[in-house]
Amino acid sequence: MDDTNTAVRAAEHGHTACRASIETLARIGDKWTVLVVGALSLGPIRYNQVRRVVEGISQRMLTLTLKGLEQDGLVSRTVYPTIPPRVEYELTDLGRTLIVPLRAVHAWTVEHRPAILAAREKFAERERQAASRQTSFTTPK
Repeated sequence: MDDTNTAVRAAEHGHTACRASIETLARIGDKWTVLVVGALSLGPIRYNQVRRVVEGISQRMLTLTLKGLEQDGLVSRTVYPTIPPRVEYELTDLGRTLIVPLRAVHAWTVEHRPAILAAREKFAERERQAASRQTSFTTPK
């Protein structure tokens, strides 16, 4: 979670509860958080397994995301005394409460993706037409 962005958004709202909601929403609404929670919903897994499941995440971003989720009590980290040490991550009881709402959001995105893509294409076409009209007004004849 980017503290700078949260601070800017929170400053726009004077109420403490709003600031708290914004901070929490910034955490759970983050792209990497959603994907990491999804990976951990399968059960306890090791760092490299999380990294394989969450395509495109950098090592640094995965580390930061896991630390933030652990800090917020959504993920637990267990270190086993082996050589080399084995570390597993899993959702806490609180973290598991996110699975249902995130699955609902995922289902919504799957259902509405065609409509969103159609809206984007319609918007892009309007932008092309507007640019074309703009060009026709500025082009000398």
